[in-house]
Amino acid sequence: MRPLDGVVVVSLEQAVAVPYATRLLADLGARVIKVERPGTGDFARHYDSACGEVSSYFAWTNIGKESVSLDLFHPAGREVLTRLVERADVLLCNLSPRVWQRLALELPDTLVVGELSGYGWDGPYADRKAFDALVQSEAGLVSLTGEGDVVARAGISVADIAAGVQLQAAVLAALLQKARTGLGTRLRLSLFDALAEWMHQPMLYAVGTGAAAPRSGAHHPSIAPYGPVACADGSVHLAVQNDGQWQRLSALIGLAPQERFATVSSRVEHRADLHRLLDQAFSGMAAAELLAALDAADVPAALTRPITELPAHPQLSGWTDVPVPGGSARVLPPPVRGFEWSPGAVPELGQHNDQVLRWLGFSDEELTSLRARSVF
Repeated sequence: MRPLDGVVVVSLEQAVAVPYATRLLADLGARVIKVERPGTGDFARHYDSACGEVSSYFAWTNIGKESVSLDLFHPAGREVLTRLVERADVLLCNLSPRVWQRLALELPDTLVVGELSGYGWDGPYADRKAFDALVQSEAGLVSLTGEGDVVARAGISVADIAAGVQLQAAVLAALLQKARTGLGTRLRLSLFDALAEWMHQPMLYAVGTGAAAPRSGAHHPSIAPYGPVACADGSVHLAVQNDGQWQRLSALIGLAPQERFATVSSRVEHRADLHRLLDQAFSGMAAAELLAALDAADVPAALTRPITELPAHPQLSGWTDVPVPGGSARVLPPPVRGFEWSPGAVPELGQHNDQVLRWLGFSDEELTSLRARSVF
């Protein structure tokens, strides 16, 4: 048995943030019914074509869901949605606040409702469009990422992921509260608030010191040596966080104690000289040889691997082939182990229309009528 077996989640979702939250709930056993636009569906289906007929984003965030294509503003479609909500334990939505308000759904007080917006429902940014890169910019992440004068967005959709993880956690807490009280909860979250929470540490640093940490590329702005160092056939990433680790690294390369490298702050101050010494020491060593030497000396380090090597990483296991429209995709199990996981397929658009509507009590004649009226 899985923790959320029997829990029904209806999600008016698109893109990444809420679909990721519901994917996490599906991993735990929830029945997730994804409501999509007729014809085109969730626009994230078509970001790329890396996984059969759907995008890598869509394949990642929609494992194990049921897809219903439904015109929410057709009167008959509204009836279907109302009946879905009546059967649901959880209703999630990241359609625009304007669309959500137009729906004006009557929600029972036993329902857990989660609404995600870009910047929130109040304030000067309430009506602004928000996508991951825009929120990374507004929350200050882009300003900290990059090197020197060059800024960069994070290489993954970190604002969406932050929101998805926090929304899932809040839904689980609301379901626990419902089990105790019988009452649902109205949850509200914005992409901006989710990422602002993750930006707490650099914000506190900037407020406390009067300046933002400098952009340092793959190196740590306030610890050294903490970043990639070149070797004969690539690079190894060092993470020397304290004086004991530094002393062991110094002994490994035969470096006598020096005042300019005696403390973390002094090593940061003389970072350029430090990197030159490390480059000289490691330039003739292969990455695997260097990593073995660092491991033996108990100096924290890792290989700097390209993403193309991640599927073959020796530490990863449990890969599973999951059907996707037009093919299959190899995916990893949930990172937290301890519950049964049996992934379902990534759905085609509207694949479960008949199945879900029959579950709601619609007859074959009613289904034929709904199709004739282009409700789904």
